[in-house]
Amino acid sequence: MSLNNQNSISNNSFDLKEILNTYTAHWKWFAICVVFALFFAYLNIRYATPKYAVQTQVQILDEKSSGSELDLFKDLEVFGGAKTKVEDEIQLINSRSNWIEVVKELGLSTRILVQGNIIESELYSNPPIKVNFIAPDSIVNRAKLSFYLTISSSTTFGYTEEEDKPVKIFAFGKNISTPIGDIVITPNVGNFESYKDKKLRVSVQPIADAAQAYRGNVIISATGEYSNIVNIRLEDPIKEKAENMLNALVNIYNRNAIEDKQIIADRTSNFIEERIANIAGRLSSVDQSAEDFKTEKGVTDIAAEANVNLNVGVANQQELANARNQLNMAASMQQIVQQQGGYEVLPTNIGLSDPTIASTTDRYNQLVLERKRLLKSSNEKNPVIVNLDQQIAGLKSSMQSSLNSTVNNLGMTVNSLSGQQARFNSKIYSAPANEKALRDITRKQQTTESLYLYLLQKREESQIAVASTSPKSKIVDHAYAVSKMPVSPKKPIIYLASLILGLLIPFSVIYAKDLMDNKVHNMHSLEKLVKNVPILGELPKLSKKDEKFVVKEDRSVLAESLRIIRTNLDYLIKSKQKKTGKGNVIFVTSSVPGEGKTFLSTNLSMILASTNKKVLLIGGDIRNPKLYTFFSSGDVDKMEKPSRNKDAGLTEYLYDNTIELRDIVNPMLVHRNTIDVIYSGRIPPNPAELLMSNRIKELFEQVSETYDYVIVDTAPLMVVTDTLLISEHADLLLYVTRAGVTETSAVEYPIKLQEEGKIKGLSFIVNDVDSSNLGYGGKYGYGYGKTQKKWWKF
Repeated sequence: MSLNNQNSISNNSFDLKEILNTYTAHWKWFAICVVFALFFAYLNIRYATPKYAVQTQVQILDEKSSGSELDLFKDLEVFGGAKTKVEDEIQLINSRSNWIEVVKELGLSTRILVQGNIIESELYSNPPIKVNFIAPDSIVNRAKLSFYLTISSSTTFGYTEEEDKPVKIFAFGKNISTPIGDIVITPNVGNFESYKDKKLRVSVQPIADAAQAYRGNVIISATGEYSNIVNIRLEDPIKEKAENMLNALVNIYNRNAIEDKQIIADRTSNFIEERIANIAGRLSSVDQSAEDFKTEKGVTDIAAEANVNLNVGVANQQELANARNQLNMAASMQQIVQQQGGYEVLPTNIGLSDPTIASTTDRYNQLVLERKRLLKSSNEKNPVIVNLDQQIAGLKSSMQSSLNSTVNNLGMTVNSLSGQQARFNSKIYSAPANEKALRDITRKQQTTESLYLYLLQKREESQIAVASTSPKSKIVDHAYAVSKMPVSPKKPIIYLASLILGLLIPFSVIYAKDLMDNKVHNMHSLEKLVKNVPILGELPKLSKKDEKFVVKEDRSVLAESLRIIRTNLDYLIKSKQKKTGKGNVIFVTSSVPGEGKTFLSTNLSMILASTNKKVLLIGGDIRNPKLYTFFSSGDVDKMEKPSRNKDAGLTEYLYDNTIELRDIVNPMLVHRNTIDVIYSGRIPPNPAELLMSNRIKELFEQVSETYDYVIVDTAPLMVVTDTLLISEHADLLLYVTRAGVTETSAVEYPIKLQEEGKIKGLSFIVNDVDSSNLGYGGKYGYGYGKTQKKWWKF
């Protein structure tokens, strides 16, 4: 291990030890705080109301697996069939509305408590009395009232609304006027006698407040991240009450869920009924439209009728063609007969359907041919020919009549067949349009009818589903007490917490005090600030009864502290003598007044004089002289009686060149220690200018040669410049800091002055140090000067 690492470990261990010493020095405060904390923990456990843990478990059922009526409507997309979220169900279970229903159902807003010496306990399962409210529930549910009862006999009881007020005697069953209306108190005969002469308190609070209080005590959590099983836990002083509350909470949750499903199902069923009625009307309208269309068009089966019309039309068309041919042939025959002037043969077998015309034509042609044959041998006047002419003329006339009749008949037949053909064509041409229109009507009819039948089916299914609605959760375990022992107060935890708190309070106080502390407290804390500047020692804190001066052969802590300072001071003086000569001029200063520089100056002079050395004490603070106050008590024997108002001092010496050193030196005998003192003299109007005179240099040169030690009590360094003006004459400068008064920032000022060369020989001394902070071990003198501490001082 390297030297640096060793030093680092050494420093770290030292720092840790210092931190531990900071707290272990106040171990008695830790002990007292721990004892008090444990005592209060005992009182808390002794008088705390024990609570029992009651738990129930339920399984949240998914909508898909619960078999509810909601699945029947998924085809309508009324509900989104997503998996039930356990977190949401937990919030629903612990909702405020559910707890309000629990409080109402169990009557928890009214509590009956029996008074004890210190605490009171609630009577739940079998109270000695029953409280009946006459006021409406809307008023009672929001009321807040507390009153006291004392059962005096089997028929009467005392009533008061304030605990310390006199009671009024009422009979059971009589109306009692209260701020929330009349109430009636009735006895519970089964558990009445044991509560005679005991004071009961009846507390009525708003249902909403009671529900919120119980709701805050319940803990609901899932057993696992992906589990649908939920634990519901409640802590209450009465196990039976907690069990009833949890069971009621689960029942109300399931009941509300069923009611919600029934409401949704009823609304859906009503919607279906409305749709059925609407669709039934539409279906009737569509059927009527089909009937009207068929009636109007005179059709039953458009396809069959179109086929029939097509066949009949073809036949009719053939008949029409035949009739037209017959008409044309008859008309041609008629024209031939009419245009024929002689006796010519008429065409035969022309296809006329009338047999009379054909026979008449054949007879006519025979007679014409016979006439032609007879004319060959006879003339026209032959009676036979005349007879033939007559017969031919008669046949011709008869033929013309037949042809006329046939033409007329055939014309009528053609017209009739043409009309029929037109009607057949009209029906054939209109069939596609009729078929399309009827198909539209039929499509609407089928669609409406299918929807109507679907809704009728769903209506029946909904009625079946509503009748078999299942709860939203399944109870795994009914409410039960987790343990026969109370879970609260938890003694180990309370004692452990009290122990930690007892240790934490003094630790926090010490830590905060140390964190905000910016003062010097002892030599060790000062060493961290001044680093390379020597610290000669520290002076103890003195009480009012302690001596302010050290005496010869003094073995007090103050004397021992001054001896340590004297030893360290001699070491510095010897090191100075090697470099600059005698080096015995010692300035004593501080940051501000009141830090003990004059106290150190006088006592340091005493302890130096106790070694039979010549010591001179100079009051160098001519602005605010304090030195004379230390030598005005009865402990000082003045070998020459100096007077501050008459005798000359340092001010007079600097001002008046005629005054010699011997004129201002005052020999003193203090507790068998002899020292010389030069007082500061009168307060001058120009102290800074006076200290800059050449006589001050002459004074220090002269006294330095004459005395072994020259102690100069100077002005505070941070208040005035007097000390800096004469600092060049000092071989050593003792800078006094006061424990608990001098700030750490003030220590930096003289160090900076020394770095700048304005002062030299800087050393520090800590004054007014508490006995527990003295040095490193806190003791000097191997037990000398020990005092008995008061019991409250540590």
